[in-house]
Amino acid sequence: MTKREVLVAMSGGVDSSVAAAMLLDAGYDVTGVTLRLWGGETDSGCCSVADVEDARRVASQLGIAHYVFNLTGEFDQAVVTPYVDAYAHGQTPNPCVECNRSIKFGALLARADALGFDAIATGHHARIVFDAGGHPAVARGADRGKDQSYVLYMLGERELSRTLLPVGELTKNEVRARARELGLRTATKAESMDVCFVRREDRTTFVRARVRARAGELVDTAGRVVGRHDGVEQFTVGQRRGLGVAMGSPRYVVAVDADRARVTIGTRDDLLTDRFELRDVVWRDAAPPSDARVQVQCRAHGEPLAARVDGTVVRLLERAPRVAPGQVVAVYDGDVVLGGGIAA
Repeated sequence: MTKREVLVAMSGGVDSSVAAAMLLDAGYDVTGVTLRLWGGETDSGCCSVADVEDARRVASQLGIAHYVFNLTGEFDQAVVTPYVDAYAHGQTPNPCVECNRSIKFGALLARADALGFDAIATGHHARIVFDAGGHPAVARGADRGKDQSYVLYMLGERELSRTLLPVGELTKNEVRARARELGLRTATKAESMDVCFVRREDRTTFVRARVRARAGELVDTAGRVVGRHDGVEQFTVGQRRGLGVAMGSPRYVVAVDADRARVTIGTRDDLLTDRFELRDVVWRDAAPPSDARVQVQCRAHGEPLAARVDGTVVRLLERAPRVAPGQVVAVYDGDVVLGGGIAA
């Protein structure tokens, strides 16, 4: 019987290293590939020259072929440019989601198809499960603390039918234990953090190098001017620190109007809502009935919130802090991802 040929996206981290080892042990014909996405400075522990070398060394330890695909142009167009544009328009994007959508399960999957691979694999902490009809869906990983199903909410049957997520059944500790048993150089490597193409604490500088900042007003919820700012790109809904005003009690950003360069701040109670809208909604199958109780997750490691979804409107069963426009909202039925969209 011919072995299935799998192209494993090896980031240079422990999860993708163990994913490759698990597939090899399971009898797959495994090839490793590292994606060169960003040529600038980074301190996130991702996308660096050292990461490429770590992936190459692990592939050598496992005895598998390893290649590097240069996707810097695609990454800049699909991820970096929209990231900058979103902040310039008062939104808060999630570039890791867009990287998964456009690069790992877009450009990489297309190349894997062109090269004749049967499937691709990644080191995401998520699982692929099947319904009664045999249709695949993304579900939460075994390690709830490391679960990454949120960033894969957009994947449908077309992608999932050609995707393997080997480490989704393991906890992070189990992944590291396997890496140590195999003597992999990535066994104790720190996890990547933050946005891979922006240096920590440097988002505003990164954005302002690419768009012109426009000064404006800070106002309260009644519209009274309480201060000034030098650019909306430094604010996100829900932000508490760095507002540049002192009003005797904590204040939060509750709205960002990029067209008027106006940032509205308010109390914690002003920040709470029980309703918001989505755009660019995708469902794995069909939208849930409007009276069905589901869970929505509004941050990568945020707590799921009980809700009902009616078309593009999310109605929370209890009030919660507003979701920043531009953020991903994944919709779940228990552990299984139904779909999601982007906060409007």
